[in-house]
Amino acid sequence: MKGLLRRSPGRRLTSTGLEPSERLIAGVAVLFAIVVAGTTGYVLLGLDALDALYQTVITISTVGYSDPENVGGRYQLFTIGLILLGTGTTLYTLGVVIEMLFEGRLDDQFRRRRMQRTIDGLSGHAVICGFGQVGRAIAIALEDAGHEVVVIDRDERVIDEDGRTVVGDATEDRTLQDAGVTRAKTMVLALDSDADNLYVALSARSLCPGLFIVARANSAGAVPKLHQAGANRVINPHEIGGSRMAAIAMQPGLSEYFEDVLRRTDQDVRLMEHRIPPGSRFTGRPLSELALERSAGTTLLAIRRNERWQATPQGGFQLAVDDLLVVLGTDEQLSLALALLEDSSAPGG
Repeated sequence: MKGLLRRSPGRRLTSTGLEPSERLIAGVAVLFAIVVAGTTGYVLLGLDALDALYQTVITISTVGYSDPENVGGRYQLFTIGLILLGTGTTLYTLGVVIEMLFEGRLDDQFRRRRMQRTIDGLSGHAVICGFGQVGRAIAIALEDAGHEVVVIDRDERVIDEDGRTVVGDATEDRTLQDAGVTRAKTMVLALDSDADNLYVALSARSLCPGLFIVARANSAGAVPKLHQAGANRVINPHEIGGSRMAAIAMQPGLSEYFEDVLRRTDQDVRLMEHRIPPGSRFTGRPLSELALERSAGTTLLAIRRNERWQATPQGGFQLAVDDLLVVLGTDEQLSLALALLEDSSAPGG
């Protein structure tokens, strides 16, 4: 996602509605069935297994040296039928192989398999459904922050060079499973349709109850429905965009600063969030014992508890399990603060 996105040819379906790879699989399957049937038939007509297999292969490949001696009419009729069926199937399968080689489809199939193996090895990644303007911006931001991303989109022309794209319909459970949704940490629903986002939220929540889902809402009426469907957060890009533009108009300097802190990775200071886990030795103790400012040099901006924010909490504020801390500092300071917070998970002390 960081580099240019490679555009590959769209899906080319034949009059039968099948891709070349699907036709190749069908042709090979039928050819194998004919070989088995031909070998079995020749065995029943009196040949041993190896001779029967040999006779079948040279017959359907049009090589056909000569028939064994003392063969009867049934043998000849069976051979005629095998030639008609086997030769046609062989030529069909060979034609599909040539078509795939000339159109680069064979390489495309290998690339897809490599892509799926890469996705199957991911865990704790983010899944983005929809790769339009919104989805593309989300993917770039997540990868810039160091997160693994898997994209789901119906358009085959949008292919991630790093091999983390699933081409398919996100409303189908199989597509979500191919994207590793059961192993993912976060899912972002950026589809254009509220109905599709709603359906995918329901499916993803049933497949992975612990998944954190962020959904895009294109209308105000869709927000409560998406929450009911299982989305943890629902964002309306139009409202966010309007609020952002108004903030810039009123306080351009302050807005620019927070935008740089939140989005850019090359700044001197960054924001970090951390949730107090069960078993933390600071649970029930005053905030002053955590001593983030003194020990790590960071600034604790706010704490969220039960969906309510406590801005600039004082030292007497008692921490509780699931409190969400928002901390400001440099990379080095945030690393020290994170080590202190993670160390606080150990009982005692």
